[in-house]
Amino acid sequence: MEIFLAIAAILLAVIGAAGCIVPILPGVVLSFGGLLCAFAREGSTLSSTHIWTWLVIVAIVSVLDYFLPAYMTKIFGGSRPATIGATIGAICGFFLGPLGIIAGPFFGAVIGELKSHRNDLNRAIKVGLGSFLSFIVGTGVKLMAASGMLIYICRDIFFK
Repeated sequence: MEIFLAIAAILLAVIGAAGCIVPILPGVVLSFGGLLCAFAREGSTLSSTHIWTWLVIVAIVSVLDYFLPAYMTKIFGGSRPATIGATIGAICGFFLGPLGIIAGPFFGAVIGELKSHRNDLNRAIKVGLGSFLSFIVGTGVKLMAASGMLIYICRDIFFK
């Protein structure tokens, strides 16, 4: 059972890190599942304080990831259609591979903003850049959290 938990912990953490980039996978949640698997092993050096601390971090990152796109789009002057367009662009971009994941929210926000303000291409591009920055910041924060959990898991399993 110990080997199964160790393998599950590492797999969940690695898939969780990948999920920070792939929009459909709940990256930090999967990584936290890996942390729980490592914690469940006999002889784990992880404490309940580690688990609770990481749970709070996962909750904060998840909430931040939910609100960041709309917030950044608004900061850059975006309208509600731009926010909706960025979300639709992120979903559609997923099916176009890595470039689509990055470009989808940008083009979605630009199209949404142009729908709202037809004559202002400069404003639409500025809003699109805000959406793109939101993706970069959100992905970075999620990757930092997932990487931190992966480090804790590896340290617990391999370096007691």
